Amino acid sequence: MLYQKEREQLADIVKKMFDRYETNTAGGNVSARVSNEHIIMSPTLMSQKHHCDISPYQVLVVDMDENIVEGDGRITREINMHMACYRHNNNIGAVVHGHSLYSMVFATMGMDMPNLTEATQKFGKIKCLDFAPATSSELAGKVRDYLEKKGHDSVMNTILLNRHGVLVTDKTLEKAYDDLGRLEYNAYIAEKSLVFEKLGIAKLNQKEYDFNLVE
Repeated sequence: MLYQKEREQLADIVKKMFDRYETNTAGGNVSARVSNEHIIMSPTLMSQKHHCDISPYQVLVVDMDENIVEGDGRITREINMHMACYRHNNNIGAVVHGHSLYSMVFATMGMDMPNLTEATQKFGKIKCLDFAPATSSELAGKVRDYLEKKGHDSVMNTILLNRHGVLVTDKTLEKAYDDLGRLEYNAYIAEKSLVFEKLGIAKLNQKEYDFNLVE
């Protein structure tokens, strides 16, 4: 089996995403660059049909022309969004898209997410893009345009997709999934903080700190 270790890791991560409410039965997809010629990617309907409990062989090996090289399943229509990221920067090694429970609050409201926790300061601004329909070339284009505005050296990106979910990119799948977990915790904290502020319990602390951003 091609890229067995990498496909085992991806299958493990998508199962964790579902179990941890980082995606739901409405969708989500994950990919990783494994060579200059290939990415590996979760198949379509992995959430709805399999609840993200997939075998490594169901993780597809796909070439850069979006053809399946190996694997049991069909390519998700959202591959265009993943490919927009990989074509933006060759150093992007993984793309994680989910419908994360707390981040969806901000995505559904069309709000940029307040970046409050120390663990998420490396993300910078957590932007919510303007709406475009799921799986559409328009949505892939909005992601591509946002990345281009950030600059061609942008590798780590945490983006909210309006009414849809979250998109995270990084150098490796391990790092991208770590980013997703940090983003979700920040979303939970941000939601509670905004409620506390509205109730007059406490105001959001806008003080700037000298955060340690070295991993």
